[in-house]
Amino acid sequence: MTPESEELSADDQKLVTLARAARARIQALAGAAVRDETGRTYVGADVNLECLRISAAELAVAQAVAAGATSVAAIAIVGILNGDWQTQVQPVRELSGTGVTVVLAGRTGSVEMVATT
Repeated sequence: MTPESEELSADDQKLVTLARAARARIQALAGAAVRDETGRTYVGADVNLECLRISAAELAVAQAVAAGATSVAAIAIVGILNGDWQTQVQPVRELSGTGVTVVLAGRTGSVEMVATT
């Protein structure tokens, strides 16, 4: 694990940028972006309606699955996590198992941690 953003690949840095934009678009607590097995990307932001609560990570993974993705290669989550990061990436782990890159960044997009599922 490393907090160094310069060690991120260009593809992983792109995920951070997309997640940050998704978060900012609706001023959500968190935004997420995933890259599927073909390189396509999907984004999501926290949804907190009275009748629906879904995390940014859950929404990004759901969009990937709805588009036909069969696995996720990486996920970036930007902002304030609602719970611990391992819980947040459970949908990724269920879809893709272990070895998926997880990038966690603060609200400004500064990388705080890079791990794997």
